[in-house]
Amino acid sequence: MKRFQLWLTVSLLTKFETSSGVSLKQFSRTPQMNNHQNISTLLDNLLRGYDNSVRPDFGGPPAVVEVDIMVRSMGPISEVDMTYSMDCYFRQSWVDRRLAFPGDTNDTLALSISMLARIWKPDTYFYNGKQSYLHTITTPNKFVRLYQDGRVLYSSRLTIKAGCPMNLEDFPMDIQRCPLKFGSFGYTAQDVLYRWNKARQVAIADDMKLSQFDLIATPAANHTDTIVNSDTKSGVRIVGTFDITEYSMLLVSFHLQRHMGNFLIQVYGPCVLLVVLSWVSFWLNREATADRVSLGITTVLTMTFLGLEARTDLPKVPYPTALDFFVFLSFAFIFATIIQFAVVHYFTKYGSGECYFSSDFSSDSSSDDDDWIETKENAPAHVSGSPVCKGSNFDSSNGGDPHFVEVIPLSACSIPVASMRRSSQPWSNLSCISRSQEEKSFQPSPVKSSERSPCQRRRHRKKKRTPRFNSVSKIDRASRVVFPLLFVTINLFYWYSYLSRTKRIQNLNVS
Repeated sequence: MKRFQLWLTVSLLTKFETSSGVSLKQFSRTPQMNNHQNISTLLDNLLRGYDNSVRPDFGGPPAVVEVDIMVRSMGPISEVDMTYSMDCYFRQSWVDRRLAFPGDTNDTLALSISMLARIWKPDTYFYNGKQSYLHTITTPNKFVRLYQDGRVLYSSRLTIKAGCPMNLEDFPMDIQRCPLKFGSFGYTAQDVLYRWNKARQVAIADDMKLSQFDLIATPAANHTDTIVNSDTKSGVRIVGTFDITEYSMLLVSFHLQRHMGNFLIQVYGPCVLLVVLSWVSFWLNREATADRVSLGITTVLTMTFLGLEARTDLPKVPYPTALDFFVFLSFAFIFATIIQFAVVHYFTKYGSGECYFSSDFSSDSSSDDDDWIETKENAPAHVSGSPVCKGSNFDSSNGGDPHFVEVIPLSACSIPVASMRRSSQPWSNLSCISRSQEEKSFQPSPVKSSERSPCQRRRHRKKKRTPRFNSVSKIDRASRVVFPLLFVTINLFYWYSYLSRTKRIQNLNVS
């Protein structure tokens, strides 16, 4: 009896557990299976008889496509190709009442991208795009969401490379307007209208930074392209008959202000330093012809290389840029220093390092003590019997010609200019100067002053005088002040002109 009761109890518990487990599994699986079945059935019902080649509301009002863009990054921006690139989320939204389904207004279906091939979508293209593409790693970066009222949200991640016509007259203080224009490729304005999303048109990521530009404005607007085609029949144009077609487009402009730091370091700063370096020649001696000319030529060649290097990253535009004006200005100032030295040398070449002597009072370059002798037979007729200075050119190179003229350095002679102008014999006051230590230590035999020769008396008097040096040119003195003042004045006008123009453009864009 006890065994029977035990068996009965175990059997009842087993049946209860079995029946409870089945009911729990059915209870847990039924909602999920019903949900999947309901969604699949809903999509099948929505797509039954759906033609994805026909736009929504065909034969009625045009379908309105709302667009908004989220820009993640921009660059590179090329002045040579006049293009720019950006990575963005491109979102399109439209209402297709054929896809509306009953339910709560907040119901949203996140569909697979395979659904895009089964529903209608606008044929959007970028009017000024060049090499745009869709990101496909690890899967195609796009999704579709379907709302209860039939609204479809289609989002994709794109990298767009578009053309940007640039005006480089104010380069590198310029602001460029890079447009992005897009719309339907085949549908006219009677079939599809593009509109910006009122809640968000163009959004910029907070962490977006550009290396050479600042994004200062992104104005957006609706745009309509009008294409006028003349009717032709059998290749003959019919005058007065035109076919006007309008296409709905959207336009957004990215206003980019260029950074100037790189150009100040690489171009403007070196140009200013080269100009200042060329002014060093104003403080050099005017007899230092080789030094001043070599300094001017070196700065000119460096300035030429710097100007050519500054245009390597620019297109060959037919107009000069602001940078070209500054490089040309610097080149002109450096070239002017060479012309200035040519003028200084032209007006001061007589008496600047050279002295002309006749053979009556010529001096040998060695200036030895034994060159001072008394002679009668080689002296000219009008100074016969008077001691003269012996010169090497007088004895050998000219065959004893008493009227031979020798050119010697200015440091070896002193010319009293005032006495020469008043005297009828301009060379009578000319005297020679000792240039060697031996002459300074040379002491002639003690004789009376009345018995000294005229040459010895002149030589004795000349030892008490100092050699005459060239004075600083008045042109150099004036150039030390005029050149810097003129350069600073032109620079102030240059920077004020271009910076004020940039501010006016910036204020206009912001407004």
